[in-house]
Amino acid sequence: INPTNKSQTKNPQEEKRNPYISKNDKQLLTSSVSFSYPNFQKDVEITWGDGRGQITNNGELLTLSLDKSSGSGFQSKNEYLFGKIDMQMKLVPGNSAGTVTTLYLKSPGTTWDEIDFEFLGNLSGDPYTLHTNVYTQGKGDKEQQFKLWFDPTADFHTYTILWNPQRIIFTVDGTPIREFKNMESIGTLFPKNRPMRMYSSLWNADDWATRGGLVKTDWSKAPFTASYRGFNQEACVWSNGKSSCPDVSKQGTTGSWLSQELDSTAQERMRWVQRNYMIYNYCTDAKRFPEGLPKECLAAMDRSTLILSILLTLTATNTTFFSPVLAGTFDSEFDITWGDGRGKVLNNGELLTLSLDRASGSGFQSKKEYLFGKIDMQLKLVPGNSAGTVTAYYLKSKSDTWDEIDFEFLGNLTGDPYVMHTNVYTQGKGDREQQFNLWFDPTADFHTYSVLWNPHHIVFLVDGIAIRQFKNLEHRGIQYPKLQPMRLYSSLWNADQWATRGGLVKTDWSNAPFTASYRNFRADACVSFAGKSSCPASSPRWFTQKLDLTAEDKMRVVQSKFMVYNYCTDTKRFPQGVPKECNIH
Repeated sequence: INPTNKSQTKNPQEEKRNPYISKNDKQLLTSSVSFSYPNFQKDVEITWGDGRGQITNNGELLTLSLDKSSGSGFQSKNEYLFGKIDMQMKLVPGNSAGTVTTLYLKSPGTTWDEIDFEFLGNLSGDPYTLHTNVYTQGKGDKEQQFKLWFDPTADFHTYTILWNPQRIIFTVDGTPIREFKNMESIGTLFPKNRPMRMYSSLWNADDWATRGGLVKTDWSKAPFTASYRGFNQEACVWSNGKSSCPDVSKQGTTGSWLSQELDSTAQERMRWVQRNYMIYNYCTDAKRFPEGLPKECLAAMDRSTLILSILLTLTATNTTFFSPVLAGTFDSEFDITWGDGRGKVLNNGELLTLSLDRASGSGFQSKKEYLFGKIDMQLKLVPGNSAGTVTAYYLKSKSDTWDEIDFEFLGNLTGDPYVMHTNVYTQGKGDREQQFNLWFDPTADFHTYSVLWNPHHIVFLVDGIAIRQFKNLEHRGIQYPKLQPMRLYSSLWNADQWATRGGLVKTDWSNAPFTASYRNFRADACVSFAGKSSCPASSPRWFTQKLDLTAEDKMRVVQSKFMVYNYCTDTKRFPQGVPKECNIH
């Protein structure tokens, strides 16, 4: 998702008109959300749509609809200078791809202020993207985006903007998801002088809204309908140049929302939402801000976010956290084992490529077996529309009760991220999947993927950054791979029956052949041959290597921001209890 591609305009008609989890979990803010049912006929006016916006149920329900001819929208009759605005909404159900439903506050003029909720539709079964932004004096670029933890189309949910002189808080069903603080003291603009109306609209934005515009609106599903109820305006109404509130510079002059802040419980809940459901944060987008992140980001960062920002910056500038990988010679280290010429060693043994077409994929394996080691390989994955393809890179033993340590890269549609799948098998038993999205484009350049395997733990690393650790917990009855030597394998193959969106998206053979590239193999390892190990009596450094506190901190940040599946939290899959190792820290 690239939020910078979005137009400032919510809909063309508006610009022409105005040229200027559990119930207990949700009660987290210091004052509760009001769920009164005022009259839409009294509080708002439908401003565009030629009858596609309707008020029914004696003013208690408002609906907006969208068809191929037009969308629709409404605005509040009042303007506000600070307030707490609640709206219950039920979003467009089914295939809503290409549609955008908005709820926002905005002032008139060319240097406007604005506080945004936008709900970007998606294909049936895929989650909505909840987009938030703050504009001050016409300048935004403060996007944070989330997936929701419920189906926003099945029932009404409450979306709230709390705006006071100290902060803006976005909440969903009373749970805070974002806070934008007043940091004028460090030179960050904050909206505090321009009264705003509340607006909402439903419109077609299939040029950018769903997967960057790749998925278009399916007009056979029209009309699309969003529903509203429970509009509550606990706010300072602005009229004739005056506020209905007393002097807001004096604390405690009116309702609690005017001085409200997040208590420790609400802050913890917000951090939980951001760790688990935030999918884009402008404050960590070092590529977008090569001259440095915005000042408010650095002022507000906790330690883990700061580490992530550094991580992203270093990745963007091709800097790594580890010493350079020494290039191996593919001619001497590997055999291409299948593919009828689709696997090739080039550049005097320094480059290896695998390709896949409709007839076959290809693969290779190491000539040596290893019993413990640190294995590095630089890969550049299949670019473009790689949906249905899988590039595998793994260690595996030969027996029927094999051991295995897996990296698998599941292709996707152009513009959607690869899914990096990891697993550990011991004596033929796996079921230990953890999956990640990467914080860079793995098709644009080579990146280093490493396995550190020693008697103490297995560590998966990307560009030297630990993303997963599987510890040796044999003393707790958990099997660990330590007795079977393994070869290194890699392959590129078609798995469109399951690889992309569970098999819904098939391989587009018009883009074949698909090609993945490899270079700079390094095996700092104990080679096993004829039942003996090549490791010296004095163990190499990696043999006893553990993660220090900094490495563990980086790993936790990556897992909180980029992990998309963890077997240790899948209670539906393990109704009798998650595996033992999941509960041992």
